[in-house]
Amino acid sequence: MLLCFDGSDDADAAIAKAGEFLAPRSAVVLTVWEPVRVWEPWDPLTIVSAPLGRLIAKEIDLDQIVADVARDKAEHGTELARSAGFEATARVTRGKAWEAICEVADELDAEPIVIGSRGLGRAQSALLGSVSAAVIMHARRAVLVGPAHTAGGGAGSVRSE
Repeated sequence: MLLCFDGSDDADAAIAKAGEFLAPRSAVVLTVWEPVRVWEPWDPLTIVSAPLGRLIAKEIDLDQIVADVARDKAEHGTELARSAGFEATARVTRGKAWEAICEVADELDAEPIVIGSRGLGRAQSALLGSVSAAVIMHARRAVLVGPAHTAGGGAGSVRSE
């Protein structure tokens, strides 16, 4: 099983809900990170500050910082998965989120892929649910999309429908 985790409340909720139905079993908690250079077209701050960003990037390895944050998120997601009853291990990979998720799922022969309904993309997911929608469209295996986190209910709270 592959549990996709980006640190969002919806990812928390998806892991909690998956635990109700699928635990105990082994799972890989996957966090995907993108190199900073691919953010520029989507992040208004990088457009305004692109020259400053390039200057800072010469002094600071921004990709290493992003990779470190991703590792921290994956470890946190793994703790959540263990609390939900899974025997979980963390994995971090680099790439476009939906493509990396599908590739890792194929590599591990992981089924199902568990993902939140929306995440923490730039501009707070301008295209809400774009990663989960792309995974559903492109994955060659079952995908379980967790229900959206409800405001005020705390991480892992889900609404029943």
